[in-house]
Amino acid sequence: MSITEMTLTANAKVNLYLDITGVRADGYHLLETVMQSVDLCDVVTVSLGGDGIRVECSNPEIPSGDGNICHKAAERFVRALGKPLSVGIHVEKRIPHGAGMGGGSTDAAAVIASLNTMCGNPLDDEDLLRIGAEVGADVPFCLRGGTQVCRGIGDELTEIAPFPERVFLVVKPDFVCDTRGGYARYDKALIPKYGKTSEFVKSGKRFPKMMYNVFQSVYNDERIEQIIGRLTDSGAEGAILTGSGSAVFGVFPNEQSARAAAREFPKYFTAVCRPAQKGIITVNSVLSTLFAL
Repeated sequence: MSITEMTLTANAKVNLYLDITGVRADGYHLLETVMQSVDLCDVVTVSLGGDGIRVECSNPEIPSGDGNICHKAAERFVRALGKPLSVGIHVEKRIPHGAGMGGGSTDAAAVIASLNTMCGNPLDDEDLLRIGAEVGADVPFCLRGGTQVCRGIGDELTEIAPFPERVFLVVKPDFVCDTRGGYARYDKALIPKYGKTSEFVKSGKRFPKMMYNVFQSVYNDERIEQIIGRLTDSGAEGAILTGSGSAVFGVFPNEQSARAAAREFPKYFTAVCRPAQKGIITVNSVLSTLFAL
């Protein structure tokens, strides 16, 4: 029997630490970041059969079809597989768009992982990470998930021990941050390398107060700083921008305090979430004896 359909949860991520360490000759920025999977997730269903590669998304603001990163992920997988494959993809969006939480990247990772499983695991982990890096900088992390130090352009991963468990309150304001513009502003700002990755990894229970994101300095945006201030005033042990924004998250000692703080942001998207050990989790699979690859 062959697996012909899989449904997976695709977990979001937050950046506990994010530093820019240089720029490659091709213009790509080199990063040192500590990423953490969280249990805020999209639900991705991938099926074999039909005609070509088809992508549907529940959020009308996100393109379907070949404009969706999941389409690119399926294309890259089929290319690596070396034989034609027809794929249907449906994404039920729960992770806010344009938040810096890897929503598109984790969906793409779910597509890559599920296709490899349904095809009988012809590609090894390194192959999948390589495909992921071709699709997007955060995709390799989303394939592995958990707690990782990511270097290079996001494709050099080192798993580390989880930090002492806390609860995260994510606040997504009603504006977006321009990622490409943010990197351009960084290039002009000449912000020095922060250089405290090793110290952060060893910080233990002090990690909320040692979090860092270079884009906060790049943007110097009063709206972001106000959200961070409101989170800390509401009991967060630390608060920071995630990725290139615009979502901010606070670190709380327990769920009760996080939910109480969420009431301070009635006009914004909020989500209380916990650390997750994986990026992609299979919910169910459909077996068929009628489909032959």
